Amino acid sequence: MSDERGVVGPVPAGREPDEYDRQRRRVMWSMPNGLYVVGSRAGDRRNLMTISWVTQVATDPKLVGIGVETHSVTHRLLVDGGVFALSLLPRTERALVRRYAKPVTEAAVDDVTGTGTMQGHGVHGASTGAPVLDAAVSWLDCEVRHLVALGSHGWFVGEVVDCGEAPTGRAGGGGDDGEEGAGDGDGGVLRMEDTRMNYGG
Repeated sequence: MSDERGVVGPVPAGREPDEYDRQRRRVMWSMPNGLYVVGSRAGDRRNLMTISWVTQVATDPKLVGIGVETHSVTHRLLVDGGVFALSLLPRTERALVRRYAKPVTEAAVDDVTGTGTMQGHGVHGASTGAPVLDAAVSWLDCEVRHLVALGSHGWFVGEVVDCGEAPTGRAGGGGDDGEEGAGDGDGGVLRMEDTRMNYGG
Protein backbone atom coordinates (compact mmCIF):
# COMPACT_ATOMS: atom_id res chain seq x y z
CA MET A 1 0.00 0.00 0.00
CA SER A 2 1.12 3.61 -0.61
CA ASP A 3 1.84 6.17 2.08
CA GLU A 4 0.94 9.86 1.76
CA ARG A 5 4.05 10.45 -0.39
CA GLY A 6 3.14 7.75 -2.87
CA VAL A 7 5.77 5.17 -1.83
CA VAL A 8 4.39 1.63 -2.00
CA GLY A 9 5.04 -0.24 1.26
CA PRO A 10 6.11 -2.03 3.21
CA VAL A 11 9.21 0.04 3.98
CA PRO A 12 11.71 -1.65 6.34
CA ALA A 13 12.12 -0.04 9.76
CA GLY A 14 14.82 2.64 9.83
CA ARG A 15 14.88 3.14 6.04
CA GLU A 16 14.10 6.50 4.42
CA PRO A 17 11.06 5.77 2.21
CA ASP A 18 12.08 7.69 -0.94
CA GLU A 19 15.66 6.39 -0.89
CA TYR A 20 14.45 2.85 -0.28
CA ASP A 21 11.90 3.18 -3.10
CA ARG A 22 14.60 4.26 -5.57
CA GLN A 23 16.84 1.36 -4.56
CA ARG A 24 14.01 -1.16 -4.80
CA ARG A 25 13.13 0.12 -8.29
CA ARG A 26 16.76 -0.26 -9.42
CA VAL A 27 16.93 -3.84 -8.15
CA MET A 28 13.57 -4.87 -9.60
CA TRP A 29 14.26 -3.19 -12.95
CA SER A 30 17.54 -5.12 -13.18
CA MET A 31 15.64 -8.42 -13.31
CA PRO A 32 15.96 -9.78 -16.88
CA ASN A 33 12.82 -9.37 -19.01
CA GLY A 34 11.91 -9.79 -22.62
CA LEU A 35 9.99 -7.07 -24.43
CA TYR A 36 7.00 -8.13 -26.49
CA VAL A 37 3.85 -6.80 -28.12
CA VAL A 38 0.60 -8.41 -27.02
CA GLY A 39 -2.41 -8.33 -29.31
CA SER A 40 -5.95 -8.52 -27.95
CA ARG A 41 -9.38 -8.62 -29.52
CA ALA A 42 -12.98 -8.53 -28.37
CA GLY A 43 -15.51 -8.40 -31.21
CA ASP A 44 -14.41 -5.69 -33.65
CA ARG A 45 -12.14 -4.01 -31.07
CA ARG A 46 -8.40 -4.70 -31.28
CA ASN A 47 -5.31 -3.39 -29.55
CA LEU A 48 -1.56 -3.93 -29.50
CA MET A 49 0.41 -3.15 -26.35
CA THR A 50 4.08 -3.31 -25.41
CA ILE A 51 4.51 -5.72 -22.51
CA SER A 52 7.43 -7.00 -20.45
CA TRP A 53 5.91 -9.17 -17.70
CA VAL A 54 5.62 -12.43 -19.65
CA THR A 55 6.65 -15.98 -18.80
CA GLN A 56 5.77 -19.61 -19.43
CA VAL A 57 4.10 -20.99 -16.31
CA ALA A 58 3.32 -24.65 -17.17
CA THR A 59 4.33 -27.33 -19.67
CA ASP A 60 1.23 -29.54 -19.55
CA PRO A 61 -0.88 -27.79 -20.63
CA LYS A 62 1.29 -25.16 -22.32
CA LEU A 63 0.48 -22.01 -20.36
CA VAL A 64 1.88 -18.48 -20.65
CA GLY A 65 1.26 -15.73 -18.09
CA ILE A 66 1.18 -11.98 -18.79
CA GLY A 67 0.87 -9.07 -16.35
CA VAL A 68 -1.44 -6.31 -17.64
CA GLU A 69 -2.26 -2.99 -15.98
CA THR A 70 -5.79 -3.12 -14.58
CA HIS A 71 -7.01 0.15 -16.13
CA SER A 72 -5.54 -0.47 -19.59
CA VAL A 73 -7.45 -1.01 -22.84
CA THR A 74 -5.76 -4.41 -23.19
CA HIS A 75 -7.00 -5.57 -19.77
CA ARG A 76 -10.57 -4.75 -20.79
CA LEU A 77 -10.22 -6.55 -24.13
CA LEU A 78 -8.70 -9.62 -22.46
CA VAL A 79 -11.58 -9.82 -20.00
CA ASP A 80 -14.18 -9.37 -22.75
CA GLY A 81 -12.53 -11.36 -25.54
CA GLY A 82 -10.57 -14.01 -23.66
CA VAL A 83 -7.73 -14.25 -26.20
CA PHE A 84 -4.28 -12.80 -26.80
CA ALA A 85 -1.43 -13.20 -29.25
CA LEU A 86 2.14 -12.54 -28.20
CA SER A 87 4.50 -11.15 -30.88
CA LEU A 88 8.19 -11.87 -30.28
CA LEU A 89 10.27 -9.29 -32.11
CA PRO A 90 13.83 -9.42 -33.40
CA ARG A 91 16.33 -7.27 -31.52
CA THR A 92 16.60 -5.01 -34.56
CA GLU A 93 13.00 -3.82 -33.97
CA ARG A 94 13.57 -2.04 -30.65
CA ALA A 95 12.07 1.21 -31.96
CA LEU A 96 8.84 -0.58 -32.89
CA VAL A 97 7.73 -1.31 -29.32
CA ARG A 98 7.43 2.41 -28.55
CA ARG A 99 4.61 2.60 -31.10
CA TYR A 100 2.50 0.47 -28.77
CA ALA A 101 3.29 2.04 -25.40
CA LYS A 102 -0.13 3.75 -25.63
CA PRO A 103 -3.45 2.42 -26.96
CA VAL A 104 -3.69 2.06 -30.74
CA THR A 105 -5.38 5.07 -32.35
CA GLU A 106 -4.74 4.26 -36.04
CA ALA A 107 -6.06 0.94 -37.28
CA ALA A 108 -7.28 -0.38 -40.63
CA VAL A 109 -7.86 -4.11 -40.24
CA ASP A 110 -10.14 -6.31 -42.31
CA ASP A 111 -12.56 -8.07 -39.94
CA VAL A 112 -12.68 -11.18 -42.12
CA THR A 113 -8.99 -11.78 -42.89
CA GLY A 114 -7.48 -9.96 -39.88
CA THR A 115 -4.89 -8.32 -42.13
CA GLY A 116 -4.18 -4.61 -42.21
CA THR A 117 -2.22 -2.04 -40.24
CA MET A 118 -2.18 -0.78 -36.66
CA GLN A 119 -0.17 2.37 -35.89
CA GLY A 120 1.16 2.14 -39.44
CA HIS A 121 2.63 -1.37 -39.13
CA GLY A 122 1.37 -4.51 -40.81
CA VAL A 123 -0.63 -7.06 -38.81
CA HIS A 124 -2.39 -10.32 -39.43
CA GLY A 125 -4.89 -12.24 -37.36
CA ALA A 126 -3.92 -15.28 -35.34
CA SER A 127 -6.34 -18.22 -35.25
CA THR A 128 -8.14 -16.64 -32.27
CA GLY A 129 -8.48 -13.36 -34.17
CA ALA A 130 -6.00 -11.50 -31.97
CA PRO A 131 -3.59 -9.33 -34.00
CA VAL A 132 0.03 -10.35 -34.61
CA LEU A 133 2.67 -7.94 -35.91
CA ASP A 134 4.01 -8.89 -39.34
CA ALA A 135 7.46 -7.89 -38.04
CA ALA A 136 7.38 -10.65 -35.41
CA VAL A 137 10.05 -13.32 -35.67
CA SER A 138 7.60 -15.69 -33.96
CA TRP A 139 4.28 -15.60 -32.13
CA LEU A 140 2.08 -17.45 -29.66
CA ASP A 141 -1.71 -17.47 -29.86
CA CYS A 142 -3.47 -18.03 -26.53
CA GLU A 143 -6.90 -18.47 -25.01
CA VAL A 144 -7.26 -17.09 -21.47
CA ARG A 145 -7.77 -19.83 -18.88
CA HIS A 146 -7.22 -17.91 -15.62
CA LEU A 147 -7.19 -14.34 -14.34
CA VAL A 148 -5.67 -13.40 -11.00
CA ALA A 149 -6.40 -9.88 -9.72
CA LEU A 150 -3.16 -8.45 -8.31
CA GLY A 151 -3.96 -4.84 -7.41
CA SER A 152 -2.40 -2.61 -10.06
CA HIS A 153 -2.26 -5.50 -12.55
CA GLY A 154 -4.15 -8.57 -13.67
CA TRP A 155 -2.24 -11.78 -14.30
CA PHE A 156 -3.74 -13.50 -17.33
CA VAL A 157 -2.80 -17.12 -17.92
CA GLY A 158 -3.36 -18.26 -21.49
CA GLU A 159 -3.16 -21.71 -23.02
CA VAL A 160 -1.17 -21.81 -26.25
CA VAL A 161 -3.57 -22.89 -29.01
CA ASP A 162 -1.39 -21.96 -31.98
CA CYS A 163 2.03 -20.53 -32.81
CA GLY A 164 4.13 -19.55 -35.78
CA GLU A 165 7.49 -18.29 -36.98
CA ALA A 166 8.56 -15.86 -39.65
CA PRO A 167 9.57 -17.69 -42.84
CA THR A 168 12.93 -15.87 -42.94
CA GLY A 169 14.55 -17.88 -40.15
CA ARG A 170 14.64 -18.89 -36.56
CA ALA A 171 15.97 -16.92 -33.65
CA GLY A 172 17.31 -17.75 -29.93
CA GLY A 173 17.11 -20.27 -27.10
CA GLY A 174 16.01 -23.87 -26.72
CA GLY A 175 12.43 -24.88 -26.07
CA ASP A 176 11.20 -27.11 -23.26
CA ASP A 177 11.47 -30.14 -25.54
CA GLY A 178 15.17 -29.54 -26.20
CA GLU A 179 14.60 -28.19 -29.71
CA GLU A 180 15.81 -24.98 -31.25
CA GLY A 181 13.68 -22.01 -30.27
CA ALA A 182 12.62 -18.85 -32.04
CA GLY A 183 15.53 -16.49 -32.46
CA ASP A 184 18.51 -18.71 -33.36
CA GLY A 185 20.92 -17.07 -35.76
CA ASP A 186 19.28 -13.66 -36.14
CA GLY A 187 20.63 -11.90 -33.04
CA GLY A 188 17.89 -13.17 -30.77
CA VAL A 189 14.57 -11.86 -29.54
CA LEU A 190 14.11 -8.30 -28.24
CA ARG A 191 14.89 -7.81 -24.55
CA MET A 192 14.36 -4.95 -22.15
CA GLU A 193 18.06 -4.09 -22.02
CA ASP A 194 17.99 -3.42 -25.77
CA THR A 195 15.93 -0.28 -25.06
CA ARG A 196 15.79 2.54 -22.54
CA MET A 197 12.48 1.23 -21.27
CA ASN A 198 12.15 -0.35 -17.84
CA TYR A 199 8.56 -1.56 -18.01
CA GLY A 200 5.81 -2.43 -20.44
CA GLY A 201 2.33 -3.50 -19.52
